[in-house]
Amino acid sequence: MKPVILALGLILATGAVGAGTRNPHQSAYASHVDGYSKRNGNRVAPSNRSRADGSKTNNFSSKGNVNPYTGRAGTKKTYGH
Repeated sequence: MKPVILALGLILATGAVGAGTRNPHQSAYASHVDGYSKRNGNRVAPSNRSRADGSKTNNFSSKGNVNPYTGRAGTKKTYGH
């Protein structure tokens, strides 16, 4: 019985350590971009963008897709379509 409790405790402890390492601003499809100030003093607001993967068909701005953060439909052509 003791080994089972020890193993269960080890599994729970390991999961708790890994849970705090994930960045809450990133997902498998999008990443957070911090805001910044330009040289001329204008402020650029923080935003979210689709993650770079070399594909033009799965970007928020591609025709047929919708940006989940703004609700705007994509308008850019994908590979000449």
